[in-house]
Amino acid sequence: MKVLCACEESQAVCKEFRSLGHEAYSCDLLPCSGGHPEWHYQQDVLGLLKSSWDLVIAFPPCTDLAVSGARHFARKRADGSQQRSIDFFMAFAELECPYAIENPVGIMSGLWRKPDQIIQPWQFGDQAQKSTCLWLNKVPKLIPTKVVAKGEFFEFVSKKGEKKKMPMWYYLALCEAKTPAQRRTLRSKTFPGIAKAMAEQWGGSHIQLTLDV
Repeated sequence: MKVLCACEESQAVCKEFRSLGHEAYSCDLLPCSGGHPEWHYQQDVLGLLKSSWDLVIAFPPCTDLAVSGARHFARKRADGSQQRSIDFFMAFAELECPYAIENPVGIMSGLWRKPDQIIQPWQFGDQAQKSTCLWLNKVPKLIPTKVVAKGEFFEFVSKKGEKKKMPMWYYLALCEAKTPAQRRTLRSKTFPGIAKAMAEQWGGSHIQLTLDV
C-alpha cells in the first residue's frame, strides 16, 4: 500500500506502516523528528493530495478547532484563522480514496458530521486519557488492542483559586515544551499503541476486503 500520513512530523504512524512493508510517507511543514527524513515531505501537504494514494491518514492542526480553545473562538473567527483551519480539514474529507482524519473533540462534529469513532490511548496499551475523534472513509473502526489503566492526573490550583486537574502526560508535555509551538507539537503526537493499531488494522491483510466493498 502507498500511505500518506499527513501533518505528521513525529512519523509515529508512518514508521509503523513501514515496519509492515508498506510504502508510507509522512508530511509536515516541520522537519520530521522520527529519524527518517527519506520518508518525509517537508511541505504543504495539499499539493500531495493530487497524487494517487491507497490510504491517507490525516492529523490536521486542531488549535483553531478543538473545544478546549473555545475561549479564543471569537478572535479566531474574526481574523479568519478558524475558517482557514476548517477549509484545510475539509480538504481531506473531500478525498475519494480511503482515509482517516484524526482530531480532538471540536467544532467539526457540528460543522460537518459526528466522528465515526472516539478512541482513547488506554484502549491501546498506553496509560493516558486523550479523547481522539476519527472520521473514516472506506476503513474500519479501530478495535481496542489492550485495555489498561487510564493513567494519572496532575492536580493544581488555577490562578482563580479553582482546584483543577489534567492528564499527567499533558502536564509533562507542558513542562518539556519551551515555546507554544513546541507545546502544540508535543501534545499532538500520536500515542504508540494507537499508531501500531492503525498500521496493523488498516494495513493488514484484511484491508483489501474493505477497500473492495
